[in-house]
Amino acid sequence: MIKVEAIETIRRAYFVKGMSIRQISRRYGHCRRTVRKAIQHAGPNTYKLQKPRPTPVLGPYKERIDRLLEESEQQPRKQRYTARRIYQLIRAEGYPGGESTVRRYVGQKRKAMRRPNAYLPLEFDPGQDAQMDWTEAVAEIGGERQTVQLFVMRLNHSRVRFVMAFPFQKQEAFFEGHIQAFRFFGGVPRRISYDNLKTAVYRILKGRNRQEQEAFVAFRSYYLFESHYCTPGQAHEKGGVESDAGYVLRNFMAPMPRVGSFADLNEHLQACCRQDTQRRSRGKTESVAELWAVEKAHLLPIPPRDYPACVTRPVKANPYSQVAFDTNHYSVPTEYAGRQLLLRAYPFRVEILFLDRIIATHERCFEREQDVIHPLHYLGLLSQRPGAFEHAVPIRRWRETWPPAYERLLAILQERWPEGRGLREFIAILKLHQEHPAKAVEQAIRAAIKHGVPSLDSIRLLLRRERTPGALAVPLDLAGLPRLEGIGEQPVVLEKYDQLLKLG
Repeated sequence: MIKVEAIETIRRAYFVKGMSIRQISRRYGHCRRTVRKAIQHAGPNTYKLQKPRPTPVLGPYKERIDRLLEESEQQPRKQRYTARRIYQLIRAEGYPGGESTVRRYVGQKRKAMRRPNAYLPLEFDPGQDAQMDWTEAVAEIGGERQTVQLFVMRLNHSRVRFVMAFPFQKQEAFFEGHIQAFRFFGGVPRRISYDNLKTAVYRILKGRNRQEQEAFVAFRSYYLFESHYCTPGQAHEKGGVESDAGYVLRNFMAPMPRVGSFADLNEHLQACCRQDTQRRSRGKTESVAELWAVEKAHLLPIPPRDYPACVTRPVKANPYSQVAFDTNHYSVPTEYAGRQLLLRAYPFRVEILFLDRIIATHERCFEREQDVIHPLHYLGLLSQRPGAFEHAVPIRRWRETWPPAYERLLAILQERWPEGRGLREFIAILKLHQEHPAKAVEQAIRAAIKHGVPSLDSIRLLLRRERTPGALAVPLDLAGLPRLEGIGEQPVVLEKYDQLLKLG
């Protein structure tokens, strides 16, 4: 094939120097046909196959491969024939050739069968449409690297993005993501587009029809937005949020966040979302923040109370005052052992109720087969059985983290009353955590030890003074009452008591 440099030489000789085709052919050693092509086209010549290359080995099987490809298109997407499977099928029918030849032919046929993608540019009215999707990312939380699920929602008119991280994609996380997105946006969009995710769709019916999850219908009814679902396998129908998911991974999660908790990670993501509103979208004269300010006025109002984004389970407390949920056990006060209770599991916390009253709240545990224990739940039972103090699991776990002043107080009380009263006094002091903040109790214990009065009454008095500092006694001024001077300082005269006895 002639090179572009030779083509340039031929064209200069013909158009600039005025040489004939015969002269150019003789001087530069090219046939006249090549010279004519160079004169007609300045670009490099591309090789064009005049007729298909003979394939004596594969040829007899091409018709069979074509039928297999047509059959494959009628099957479910994930059950279609691969080139390797087609090779295995025709080899079983006697094909003696190599797999690479079959792969090449299958690739050419599928390329010819595939229609090019074409999309329409879309425009959305303020407050009318939003899109939602999930994506995965990796973050270091509490020193441990783990995969997190990112809830991503965007308003289609202003293109504001909202992102929130969860440990899973369960329904309670799905609902909580919506609630926090509505708060961030300042209202509820009138329609939201989704994939056919199981937290919303129970069954895909014919056409655009869906049988939705009852819990999602109740949630949607509470906030009064409409739901729209993409055609299965057609994610481009909500291409805006699909693009946003990639943008979030590249910009909000790079470098990989290193945080102490999910709360810290979500605070970081929300700050990124707010900073991101300062950008200007392509083709727009206003910034995202300016378009967002206009769109807020067209959003539906947020209800005064949030929808309970939780799953509810009836539970029964076992003899150890614990209820089971997702293989983990959560403690409740011992007076509820054996009772029927109600558990509400939110994305990051667990609440346990007796009738309509919350009796225990815990951070949700995402590990398996763990005991989540609050030591205050067991103090009532422990005061009845102080002999179990050294071996009680709730106290052992608490002792690993409580301040050193607690151990000093326990040692002082047990030295003062070694027969057991000191331990009971200490348990009674621990019960003060049920009425006062832990920091206040610690400060009162330190002050009592410092002043040499470590006891339940003195610590309770210090806490009362801390709570009501204005109620402290003020010394009386006796300067104008000389008769009262010295009261309380005179020596005790025991004979006075003898006089009282004689009167009796």
